[in-house]
This record gives sequence, structure tokens and C-alpha cells, in this order.
Amino acid sequence: MKEGKATTGTRDITYDLVSILYHALQGAETYDRYCHDAIDSSDYDVAKFFREVQEEERRRADRAKEILAKVLASRARTSPG
Repeated sequence: MKEGKATTGTRDITYDLVSILYHALQGAETYDRYCHDAIDSSDYDVAKFFREVQEEERRRADRAKEILAKVLASRARTSPG
């Protein structure tokens, strides 16, 4: 991760968690569209698969939110001010 920090100046654990959260939510939204495409094509097994991976992304996003909240709370407690 040192390479990313040198490039943007913002890479840290908070950035990483926000990135995971963003991409998980983006994936869940994308898989919803894929599911509708499969249903429109009467490919119900494929639609079921897309729903499954969508749910995995939602769970990943929820977990990232939980961890991010803990990290931010911990930093707030330890920050001078």
C-alpha cells in the first residue's frame, strides 16, 4: 500500500474500507441489473446465481460498514482535540 499512499496521499485503512464498501455496493447494484436481464430471458437458474452473488456483496458491504464504524470510533477516541 505504500505505493498508493505516495501517489494519492490518502491511502490508509479508512480509505481501504471505504473502497471495499463502495465496490461492494456498486457490485450489488450491478448484479441486480444482471438478475433482471436473466429473468427477462427466462434464465431463472442464472437469475438465482446473480441474486446469490448480490447478497454476498450486500453482506460484504454491511461488514465493511461495521468495521469502518469501529475504526472511526477508535480514531475519534484517540485523536487529540
